[in-house]
This record gives sequence, C-alpha cells and structure tokens, in this order.
Amino acid sequence: MTAPASSFRPDIEGLRAIAVGGVVAFHFGMSDLPGGFIGVDIFFVISGYLITRHLMQEIGRSGTVDLWRFYGRRARRLLPASLLVIAATLAAGYFILAPSEQQLYAKGALFASSYVINLWLLRWSFDYFATDTANNPFLHFWSLSVEEQFYLLWPAFLLLVARFRPGEKGLAMMLGVAALASFAACAWLTVESQPWAFYFSPLRAWEFAIGGLVSLAVAERWASGFRFSPAMGWAGIGLIAAAYLTVSETDPFPGLIALMPVLGTAMLLLSGARRSAAGPAALLSLPPFQWTGKLSYSLYLWHWPVIVYATILWPDLSLVGRLACLLATVGLSYLSYRFVENPVRLSGWLSAGSLRSLGLAALLTSLGVTLSYGASQLAARSVDPDQKLIAESAARFSSARQIDTNCVVSLEQTKPRSCNLGASQPRKTIVLFGDSHADHWSTPLAKIAEANNWRVVTYLKSSCSVAAVPTWNVRLMRAYAECDAWRKAAMKEIADLKPDAVIVAQFSYSYVENDVNGDPDHLVTRDVWADGLRGSLAALSETSAEVVLLRDVPVHKLYLDRCVARSLWQGRSSTVCDTPRQEAIDERVSKTEQAATSGLRGVRYVDLTELFCNQTTCPAMIGGKLTFRDRHHIATPYAATLAGSMQRAIFGNQVAAHWQ
Repeated sequence: MTAPASSFRPDIEGLRAIAVGGVVAFHFGMSDLPGGFIGVDIFFVISGYLITRHLMQEIGRSGTVDLWRFYGRRARRLLPASLLVIAATLAAGYFILAPSEQQLYAKGALFASSYVINLWLLRWSFDYFATDTANNPFLHFWSLSVEEQFYLLWPAFLLLVARFRPGEKGLAMMLGVAALASFAACAWLTVESQPWAFYFSPLRAWEFAIGGLVSLAVAERWASGFRFSPAMGWAGIGLIAAAYLTVSETDPFPGLIALMPVLGTAMLLLSGARRSAAGPAALLSLPPFQWTGKLSYSLYLWHWPVIVYATILWPDLSLVGRLACLLATVGLSYLSYRFVENPVRLSGWLSAGSLRSLGLAALLTSLGVTLSYGASQLAARSVDPDQKLIAESAARFSSARQIDTNCVVSLEQTKPRSCNLGASQPRKTIVLFGDSHADHWSTPLAKIAEANNWRVVTYLKSSCSVAAVPTWNVRLMRAYAECDAWRKAAMKEIADLKPDAVIVAQFSYSYVENDVNGDPDHLVTRDVWADGLRGSLAALSETSAEVVLLRDVPVHKLYLDRCVARSLWQGRSSTVCDTPRQEAIDERVSKTEQAATSGLRGVRYVDLTELFCNQTTCPAMIGGKLTFRDRHHIATPYAATLAGSMQRAIFGNQVAAHWQ
C-alpha cells in the first residue's frame, strides 16, 4: 500500500459504542432491540478493517510483517483485562453458583483463557440434554476467541498473499474470493447446522474479510482523492438500525441476515474515510459515543457476568435492578480500563521488546488456565452429599436412554429407531411415542411393564411433535422437515407392530401458542394444533390400539437442578425454586388437547398434573426428590416413584400389580 498511515478515526470509536450498546441492551433485556446481539458482527468488521489496514501499511513500508511484534501488541491490548474478568467471575461464582456449576463453568473459563471457548460451545450446542448455556458467565468469550483466532492467522495470510505481489486489485480479488467462500459456507450451514455457522471462526471469516476489503478501498480512494458520499454512511446507519429492531435470536443467524449489519458497517467505514459535517462521522464523534467507544472492550467483558449473576440471585430482576447492573458494569469497566487495560497497553517497558509482550501473554494465559483448573478442583471438594445427590439426580438417564442413548433419535435423523423395555415374551405390547417429554415417562412405564410381564416399545425423537403441525427447530434455526419424515415413518412402524396400547406424550408448550414457554413467532395457533393433533391420534386409533394422550408436564421458571443446588450451597430452602401453578401451566392448551380427543374412538386424555403440582404451587422437590432435572424434564429418580400413580391413571384395574 502506498497510502500513508491514517490518523485516529473517531467515527470508528463511535461505531464501537453502537456495537457494544446493542449487545449490552440485548443482554440486559431491552425487548425494543431484539437484534442487539448483532453488535458482535459490527466488531468483527471493524477488526478486519483495522488489522488489515495496519498490516498492509507495515508490508508497504518494510515488505514484511513483524509477527512477534504484532502478536505482542494484541496480547497487551486484550489479555490483561480478559484475565481480570475471568478471575473476578470465578471468584464471585464461588459464592453464587453451586459447586457442580462451578466445576462446569471453570471449564468454560479454561477454554476462554486458551482462546477456544467457541469450539467448546460448538460441541455443547449439539447436546439436547446439556445444561442451559444462558447461565454460563463465560459465554460471551466465544466472540473474543473468534477474534483471537483471526488475529493468529490473518497476518500470515496477508503476508503470504503479499509475497506474490498481486497488487492492490489482485489482493482485493483474493480477499473477495475468501469472503465469498466463507459466506457461502456460512449461509448454507446456517440452514443445515446453525451452531457451526455461528461459532466456527472460518465461517465468520467473511465478516473480517469485508472489513479488510473496505480498508483496501479506503486506501485507494484516499490516494486518488475520491470522497465517499455521506449518504452512504446514513444508509449504513439505517441498515444497522433495521437489524437491531427487526432481527431476533430465533431467526436463522448469521446467514443472509448478517449481511444487514456487516454491509451497514462497511458503508459507515467507507463514508467516514473523509469526515463531513453532513455525514454520520460527525454524529459518531460526539463525546458520549467517544467515551463509550473507549470503554467498549471492558464493557463487553464485564456486562455478561454482571447480568448473569444478578438474575441468578434475583430471578425477577426489575427495571431498577437492571439499571443498577448497568451502573455496576460501567463502573467496573472504567476501573479496569483506567488501571489495567490502558496502563498495560501503553506500557513503554513492554512495548520496547516483542519478547516481553509475548512473555506477558504466556504468563497471563498460563495464569488463566491455572486459576480455572484450581477453581474446578476447589468446587469438587466443596460438594456435600445433598448437592451430589441433586447433581446425580439431574444427570440420570431415563430407562430408555439407559438402554441406549440413541433411543431418542437426533435432530437430523429421519429413520425411526425403536427400543424395547420390559419382558421379551410379553402378554401385552405398549408403545411410547413422542419427543423427550415421552422419554421421561419411560422410567415408570418400564416398572409397570416389568411388574406385569409387558413390553414397552419406544419411538422417540428430540423436539418432534406427534401432532402433524409445522415445526420450527430452535437449535437448527429452520423448519424441522426431519420431524415430519420421522413421524410418518414411525407411525407406519407402530401400525405394523399392532400394539395393545399407544401412549403419546410431547412437549406441547414448545409447539403451540401459550403463556408459559416458547417463541410466539414460531408457535402454531391452538386451532392448527388441535387439527394436527386430532389427525395423528385418529391415525393411531385406526391400528385398533387403545391410544392415551398424556397432558404435558408443568414448565418451571428456573432450572431446578441448578436452583436447588444453589439453595443448598447458600443455606436456603429449596422452596425458593418453586413455581406458582398459574405460571407453570396454561389451561388453554389442555382444553385444546382435550377437544382434539373428543369423539375419537379408543382415544383417552389423561392428566397427571397432580403428581407435580398442588392447587397453588409446583414444588421443586417432593418427598425429598428433585421433580425435574431442568425446567420441564422429569428427574429420573422422581419419575421412578410415579409408576403406581401412572398405572392407576392409565390402566386402572386391567393389571394385577399393586403399588404402595
């Protein structure tokens, strides 16, 4: 590049303020900005712009890149504040989180310290039964890992390209090819396997590459004296604003949708190349934007653990409470910026030699890993018998999954897979059909089958309704076509099996509109639900089997395994984890399902809600046992106690076994 090094651009500092403001607003529960999380994508484009500009200027001056100096500069900028937040989050977690959670999230801290937490979260995101990620206080480090992986590889890539001396146009063409390849893969996998598109850094490389292309364009236009239009900048602001206001976390993201913030950011960067009183650069240069932009890195680091811990301590955190969390975030961010981030970044002694900065990086990385491992070991020694019992209860598999974890087929699988429980030469055959909410009934059903010389055959698929309705899968972030194919094939196998009875159970609250769970944008209406459910039940009844539809279980506000373990650790009663009945159950859903069974020969509706709730409350623990392992899956040890009640409710006097 022949262009001279540019001076500081205040509009980019202001753009950082917009990016971090969106992320913080989203995480702090501002429903008016459902797309605030795309601020991360703005950061990616800015990073691509700035790093490419700095590296190409160095290549233009010296013909090479001092990689060690570059890595040392990045280490001084990022690692000290990062380690401070990791250490503080681990320390606070000791008093707030249960020991089992401390052990789990210490792994997150370890992966964050070694810059690969995005890969850990990628693996975790495919496990339906994994612990809820929303309470992971290190979750936000995924984007920092993506950035650090970019910083590791991008200089070598640019240096390699520069060695071939392709010129600016040739370099731009190669960056464009890389961006197109990454974007195409990202768009495809957003539809096919969204977690890969979201967390895997090569599939986010196109966002950094767009920033790199903008840096080349800016340098070339500066050299020719071309002025970018302020109107382009305002259009860019409009694209970002539209993304903030219209995109939500339930949309298939990143994919095509990510073009809105990425192109909007690129347009702003181009427009701000020459500041104009009529352009957005003047607005972004105002003091509030500049102050927030300076703190943006620290704000990003601190905001997530602050709001996660606050909502754990006060689940119904009010607006005033959230404002207090915002003030705490700003205060912590200023202190870490003033006394850690800036002093280390600007240290003359560290800047004097690359080895010093790299030594600091090795020290901080090692310290982060050591602290994380130490926190995990301390938590392991802190678990008392009651907390261990809760953790084991939550981790126990249902009877079907004890036989084979593949009894509940995966999201992408369309071929049914049956599992057999009970007698090998049975007097009767009972089919258990549905999703994971059918699976958790396999434990009491297995006990019933063993006592009566019956066989239970399971047909189970994750997140797939028995009701023939359009289904949106929140993990795949797309229409769940695999569910339709599996349901059709499973019902054919059930018909061929000719069972004596079919028991149907499903997580109704995740499919049909209700007030206790789910995304209203992707739930079907109760009328559609009734029609789809009635059709499936009618088809099952044509097999001459008795068909029993179980009412869905209550949905708790909190993850009960975590909540109860925390209450034990903090010396509080487990009743703090109870959910009022009216908040755990939507009676309209039950009435819709009852109506769907009406008039169908051989089809009954069975309500077992009283096994989980009294007239006012759905307790977290009953008889000293955890009722649910999360918010709505029955804990296996408690499910085992329900065999007698389930037998009486479904089979009445048809069986000889008696239960106390």
